Order: sequence, then structure tokens, then C-alpha cells
Amino acid sequence: MFDYQTLLGMNHKAHLLKQDWWFEIAEGQTILMAAQAAGIRIVSSCRNGSCRTCLCKIRSGQVQHVIEWPSLSYDEKAEGYALACVATADTDLEILTDTAFVID
Repeated sequence: MFDYQTLLGMNHKAHLLKQDWWFEIAEGQTILMAAQAAGIRIVSSCRNGSCRTCLCKIRSGQVQHVIEWPSLSYDEKAEGYALACVATADTDLEILTDTAFVID
């Protein structure tokens, strides 16, 4: 597995608020992949931003989507929703999701 921190040189912290779990997200790494690397599974399906299975709400912080048109409306983006499979962190994040589990 890649050491994203060494490779890219910058990490952001993510806090899953409902679960009270923390993990780090390397620059350029998606929320979904960072969570998985930390032993957390955020439920997903397509991993390309189209199915919305990994929809979460960003309560604090800023993200960018790595694809131009993820399946989110303008209003959803404005309200802080993101798709974990195609969202990268620009800052530390506080995230709301009901679909996160510890990987056994």
C-alpha cells in the first residue's frame, strides 16, 4: 500500500462525528480510500461518483470532487453534501455519515 503522506507530503484530519472516529486523509486521496486505509469502511458501490451510496455531509471543512460532475445537485453541494468515493480534502473535515463500519 502507498504511503500517501510520504508521497504527497500533506495530510488532513477527518472526524466521523456520529461514530467519533478519526483518520487522516493525504493530499489527493479520497475520503473513501483514506477511511479504508485507517480500517474504516464507508459503504460504497460504484467508486466513480454515480451511485450516491457513499453520500455524506461535510459539517466542517472543504472538499473537492475529483470528477467534474459527480451525481450531486448544485443545491446538495451548497448544503455540504459530498460523495466520499470522489471527494478529496482541502482542509480538516468533520463528516456525518450513517454508513461507516470498522473493518474486521
